[in-house]
Amino acid sequence: MKKRQRAREIRRVDLSDVELASSGTARRINRDIVLELIRTRQPISRAELARQSGLQRSTVSQIIEQLRAEKWVCEGYTAVSQRGRRPTLIGLNERLVALAVDVHPRQATVAMVDLNGKLMSRSMVPLSRDAGASTDAILKVLSHMKAELKGMSVEGIGVSLPGRVDPHTDRLIFAPNLRWRDFDLKSVIEKRMKLPVHLANAAIACLLAQLTFHHVEGNADAVLITASEGIGAAIFANGSIITGHDGMAGELGHISIDPQGPECACGQRGCWEVFASCRAALRYFKELQPQHRPLTFPELLSLAEAGNTHAGAALARQAREIGAGLRLIVAALSPQIVYVAGEVTSAWHRYRPTIEKTVKSITIAGTPPTIVPIPDGDLARLRGAAALVFQRRA
Repeated sequence: MKKRQRAREIRRVDLSDVELASSGTARRINRDIVLELIRTRQPISRAELARQSGLQRSTVSQIIEQLRAEKWVCEGYTAVSQRGRRPTLIGLNERLVALAVDVHPRQATVAMVDLNGKLMSRSMVPLSRDAGASTDAILKVLSHMKAELKGMSVEGIGVSLPGRVDPHTDRLIFAPNLRWRDFDLKSVIEKRMKLPVHLANAAIACLLAQLTFHHVEGNADAVLITASEGIGAAIFANGSIITGHDGMAGELGHISIDPQGPECACGQRGCWEVFASCRAALRYFKELQPQHRPLTFPELLSLAEAGNTHAGAALARQAREIGAGLRLIVAALSPQIVYVAGEVTSAWHRYRPTIEKTVKSITIAGTPPTIVPIPDGDLARLRGAAALVFQRRA
């Protein structure tokens, strides 16, 4: 039961809510605390690590030596000191990297990401509904990128997907917009690349990137919404990312809010996704201006900025629908923060007033959640895919 529970949640160390352990798990817990302090406060001296962690200096030194042996950290430049020996500062090892893949229905991005979340290279790969052919195309880029690495330690491959992954098997079990059915993506990539592979839903990857690389402390409850070709969500509750039974927690985009509405890719009618996604905004514009040529969502944004009233109206309707869906989330989960990622953030000035007004209006008591846009959602998905690798290695 304990093993199954661990598989169903992804935990992080919150430095504002940590107690040092005195049991047999003390070494592991203290190691995680020191590593998180280095991540959030690097470069940092051993003495400062001891002061901030409350651990003995000898304990900190033992942990640092362990982390150095595992290639997590390295000692860099020396700090300026007014007196005595200048302390040597510790930081994360930038030569420890992961390969990251962010899959969309029509294209994938392959990148190399270091332990600090920095993108060191990036390539685009066109995809089709043929899972095998698409994976072959991704593998060619992964192989080329791996071959180009000189002096780097590649720890594994993380994959962000527009669907849900069973946390016990790492199999893609629900991806209506991708339509790769019964395909063991993990095994195919591992066999060819000879590296461990970890899969996650795109919204979970975005949220994991936010929690890992942006030093979010003191917050144990948040929801992240991705609004692009579909609507995705990830739930962070009581300090854990919740995946639920068979990894399906967070499929909020497929909650039906109008049984008479348009058919969704999942087979239901009137899902939140068919009203609030960027594809829905394109449909609204087509209804208002049917003679116009087909557009991409970035083109729709450009039209709205140029003053096209129909484009502006389509985006305004999408904003209202995003807000309407958030009513369900705020009422059910009461998060402290709602992160919004995806293509809508590139025109956040159009969405923010409507979304914030809606969320404020349905907060029954207390303060409404803070709405925080994540401007480059694609970058967040890649960083989150890399974080999957680094987290599993820890």
